[in-house]
Amino acid sequence: MSMATVCKQAVKPQAMRRAFSTTSANSFTLPPRYGAGPLYRTKLSPKDAITHNEQPVLRMLMFGKPGSGKGTLSNKLINKYDVSQLSAGDLLRSNIAEGTEVGRVAEGIIATGGLVPDDIMTKVITSKLDALKNKHWILDGFPRTVGQGQLLEAHLRTSGTPLTLIINLDVPEEVILGRISDRWVHLQSGRVYNSSYNKPKVAGFDDITGEPLVKRPDDNPEIFARRLKAFNASTLPLLQFFSSTEGRASTKLVTLTGATSDEIWPKLEQIITSEFRLRPRGAQKTSVQEAFFGSKAYGQGPLYTNAAKL
Repeated sequence: MSMATVCKQAVKPQAMRRAFSTTSANSFTLPPRYGAGPLYRTKLSPKDAITHNEQPVLRMLMFGKPGSGKGTLSNKLINKYDVSQLSAGDLLRSNIAEGTEVGRVAEGIIATGGLVPDDIMTKVITSKLDALKNKHWILDGFPRTVGQGQLLEAHLRTSGTPLTLIINLDVPEEVILGRISDRWVHLQSGRVYNSSYNKPKVAGFDDITGEPLVKRPDDNPEIFARRLKAFNASTLPLLQFFSSTEGRASTKLVTLTGATSDEIWPKLEQIITSEFRLRPRGAQKTSVQEAFFGSKAYGQGPLYTNAAKL
């Protein structure tokens, strides 16, 4: 007689369903007679079942040359998955508008023409990140210097919410230059179009509002060269710093190479779905009870099926 037959004869569906009486969102109880055997204890303890289903948290930074597609890829990510996007600039402006302690300090510095110090900017960012705890997020526009990167990494690691994914976009400079030359934007919304690909439905006008599209003032070869020089001076050392911390507290650094966002997106999506088990918005989650019984029929869940194969 196979182990599958033994399992199905020994475990009555009605009794097992009563046994899985939910006591909280994260636990269930079994009567003493269930789960007492050595096979269950070593292979299918409730603790192991729950631990197996714990989801890694995506705490993500994305770096890349100007025009490499960071904004496009970030928008695809947050539109399809339950990931919050945080903008350093928006958070700073929000703190100033709300009159928070760090906001008042930053406002005073900006009013005198100064640059907000790294420690103040880090407080602006981490005050929001600390509130997210175990939610997925991607941070935009920060850190920009090694000093900021060191402060951010140390704070998150000490708080028990370390960075888990750092993406470096590797797009050829000549491709980016051609891309920005053909780029048009809707300033009010930030929507970006390109006359070579991702064309608007009506040339020169935004798909949603019908308002005119414009060229960014910095979308020209001379300004691109200056921005690229600034990127190499600040971001490359920052990537070297994060490369030295890779593996610490499960932080992973990945370089994605491609000529377009459409080429890079499947690679990014594969990482977040396989490494972090993210599902598209609205996708149904599997409960612990369904893992044993299946959603439609007793004995069809993956955990029960695996037990029957032992």
